[in-house]
Amino acid sequence: MLATRQLQGIARSRVLGGANMGLRRMATVSDSPLDRKVRQNIWEENNFINYKKMSENLAIVRSRLNRPLTFAEKILYSHLDDPEGQEIERGVSYLRLRPDRVACQDATAQMAILQFMSAGMPSVANPTTVHCDHLIEAQVGGVKDLERAVNINKEVYDFLASACAKYNIGFWKPGSGIIHQILLENYAFPGGLLIGTDSHTPNAGGLGMAAIGVGGADAVDVMANLPWELKAPKVIGVKLTGQMSGWTAPKDIILKVAGILTVKGGTGAIVEYHGPGVETLSTTGAATICNMGAEIGATTSVFAFNQNMEAYLKATKRSDIAEYARSYAHELHEDKGAEYDQLIEINLSELEPHINGPFTPDLATPISKFSEAVKANGWPEELKVGLIGSCTNSSYEDMSRGASIARDALSHGLKAKSAFVVTPGSEQIRATIARDGQLQTFEEFGGVVLANACGPCIGQWDRRDVKKGEANSILSSYNRNFTGRNDGNPATHSFVTSPDLVVAMSIAGSMHFNPLTDKLKDKDGNEFMLQAPTGDALPNKGYDPGQDTYQAPPKDRNTVDVKVSPTSDRLQVLKPFNAWDGKDAEDLPILIKCQGKTTTDHISMAGPWLKYRGHLDNISNNMLIGAINAANGEANKVKNVTTGDFDAVPAVARDYKAKGIRWVVIGDWNYGEGSSREHAALEPRHLGGLAIITRSFARIHETNLKKQGMLPLTFSDPADYDKINPDDKVDLKCTELAVGKPFTMNVHPKDGKPFEIKLSHTFNEAQIEWFKNGSALNTMAKANK
Repeated sequence: MLATRQLQGIARSRVLGGANMGLRRMATVSDSPLDRKVRQNIWEENNFINYKKMSENLAIVRSRLNRPLTFAEKILYSHLDDPEGQEIERGVSYLRLRPDRVACQDATAQMAILQFMSAGMPSVANPTTVHCDHLIEAQVGGVKDLERAVNINKEVYDFLASACAKYNIGFWKPGSGIIHQILLENYAFPGGLLIGTDSHTPNAGGLGMAAIGVGGADAVDVMANLPWELKAPKVIGVKLTGQMSGWTAPKDIILKVAGILTVKGGTGAIVEYHGPGVETLSTTGAATICNMGAEIGATTSVFAFNQNMEAYLKATKRSDIAEYARSYAHELHEDKGAEYDQLIEINLSELEPHINGPFTPDLATPISKFSEAVKANGWPEELKVGLIGSCTNSSYEDMSRGASIARDALSHGLKAKSAFVVTPGSEQIRATIARDGQLQTFEEFGGVVLANACGPCIGQWDRRDVKKGEANSILSSYNRNFTGRNDGNPATHSFVTSPDLVVAMSIAGSMHFNPLTDKLKDKDGNEFMLQAPTGDALPNKGYDPGQDTYQAPPKDRNTVDVKVSPTSDRLQVLKPFNAWDGKDAEDLPILIKCQGKTTTDHISMAGPWLKYRGHLDNISNNMLIGAINAANGEANKVKNVTTGDFDAVPAVARDYKAKGIRWVVIGDWNYGEGSSREHAALEPRHLGGLAIITRSFARIHETNLKKQGMLPLTFSDPADYDKINPDDKVDLKCTELAVGKPFTMNVHPKDGKPFEIKLSHTFNEAQIEWFKNGSALNTMAKANK
């Protein structure tokens, strides 16, 4: 059939046929099943899914490429801005894409909207939503924590609500839930393309959507109707066979994959799950897997459309989308014979439950070997806190399976021995499990139910049971467990696993407990084993939407005023960065040579700093304060070359800036791994930095730096990192910046002869204009004049 497609030279106006549907015929307005107006969601009246346009774009690309396509490719290529002229080579070409939607969480939305405001447009050009989930600190419990957050963050919420009303953006109020769960429940659809200002946006891949985490500047591009640029990803195939049973959960699939690929293995690639085992996974289980794909550096992860997705769409009041997707189903999966750049095979029937960590999400240990690993590594043996929920694992299925374990323990007179915390992913999930009894079970079990928000997963946790510096172990169903990530305590050993194992091990209070093999003692001292978890993928009584937390834009937006106080310490209207002066840069000091892992948490910490996400100058006081200085092995202590004194990294940068001295940062491997934190790129630009020079970059951070007019450069020979001393000075031949050509750096050691190092970069012509103009936003404003 593929050969037939190639010979036909499929025209733009034809509808693509299925593998078993024979030859295609010309489509007409009256007979094409794709000629329908189906709304993207129940909230927006005038935004529609356009499978017909996607089909037409795909037909053009097929006629050009003349080969089978992966599902990931189908989604991207069906959203090309110029399918006829676009160069397409996986891992090489830069694709110009037209996403269907944009989504922003409240911490990153502030800067995205502030940037959009400076573009001077009356309305966003593409469907956009903002979700208030990051600024709610977990302290005592959901109701009180939410009330406290609303009071503390009032001016930010007022700004976001007013800006959303002004610029035609859907606004999900505090308490609505975590952005990724709201997207899955309301906005994701099979075959769609969405960008979101959070690294776990790929969660929507569980519903067959290519959902990609980006920086705020990328979001502004799409909000302003510019094509969005993405380096054509490679495609990693994960073939699933068999079927899970017992204690094995969907989370274990991605924990296993993370162990195989490591935190760098997915960089520059989309992970595509396929094979007969896919049919055994619920939509929310698939979403869990896609969500945590961010931990392997993947651009996104996707599952092909299937009956489970249909059932989920119907359960979430989107039957019309389910029906429409069936009409396009022949393109909502990979072509027969599609080739992957790398292929991993996992037999679900043999897959064992895993626990990953501590301090990194790719240190994967099967449960059968975990107790031994705890002993061998000297990890704290007592389980202090078990935490379930978050954007990764707070589905109805997750909660009902966890509750079945808790109910089993309660029937034997046992409760959680460890502190136990539950974070519902959305108001809909909270209301549904409250109605169906799971929430009551968790409370009887000893659990504290937090607000429908990110909470401890992103460091929004006012934890008081251990002192900072005290070694302890926590176990969560979250996605990310870098040092200090959850509670700000670098001595906390944070492990990631399924909600099932979190609940089970919380009963024992021990990191040595294995529910597959070990026994517990009931209230009378009799031994018993926990039964394997059970739960429904979807609620039998349907979802309870709970409280109405959505604010639609008003019909008349002309009278709306955006609320930004000029004296605010949390919001600051942006000023454009200066354009490049057209000269080479000479005698630049190295602000810091970073040693080892430097994530976005090291570059721009979250936690208490979240309050300044809308105020660039204030949040810049956290720039690189977590990075380890190679000169002394310490964090936030660097030498000021103009004074000879040691000071905090931001303080030294500010002093250089005040003296008109630009500076560079030297980084190690995979610099900028972690959340798509635009501030990690904005802050060095704001404080006078010119270039970040590393062994390698995480994809999102590299793009974010380019957007802000910075130079993200890599050592052409990674070993050259070792030749640089923190007290060297460097010259950068900025005038050499050209597509595909190396870049010269002259190094001037404090003691010794100067030498030359070659640097590489991934700039294309458009991105070079960003650098020349001072930022992508400056380039946009220049074009709009």
